[in-house]
Amino acid sequence: MFHPSTERLIDYWRTQAGAARMPARADVDPGDFLDILSQVFILGRSAGRYPFRLTGGFVADLHARDLRGEDSLSLWALSHRLEVKSALEVARRRAEPVVVTADIRAHGVASVGMEVLLAPMTGASGEVDRFLGLYQPIAMMQRLMGRPAYELGVRRIQALGPNNAEAPRLRLASLDGRLIA
Repeated sequence: MFHPSTERLIDYWRTQAGAARMPARADVDPGDFLDILSQVFILGRSAGRYPFRLTGGFVADLHARDLRGEDSLSLWALSHRLEVKSALEVARRRAEPVVVTADIRAHGVASVGMEVLLAPMTGASGEVDRFLGLYQPIAMMQRLMGRPAYELGVRRIQALGPNNAEAPRLRLASLDGRLIA
């Protein structure tokens, strides 16, 4: 279960996709989610980079700069960049959103939890070369004390959709006093 705003944007993405594998960028109308627009961003994809094309005010303020054109992978801890890049490619190939539970890291304060939604979209060419994204804090942002994030760290990555469903876990049962799986 994710934050309600994350769930809402996932549902919106699925609704806009309709019968298609995923929505086109042209199908996404920012007016449909004005109340969270400051947390929304759009990434492009070209030559192994995922540059920011658009960013909401919250996203830019968190990093204390305009992110347009900057590779989104550069915001992640060096040790997590390959993991995030792989998650983006899985989302693109499987046509399903990915949610990264992350830590916002700022100097001199404790990290703050955040969900980062990454949902693939097709561009004007028909290629999967865009991602609709959302920064959704899951802890009190005041803990950052106004300090900008210097990096994001991965806690967990969850790929969504039927292709990514977890197999049921084995359970222990008791049969004649013996535990069996």
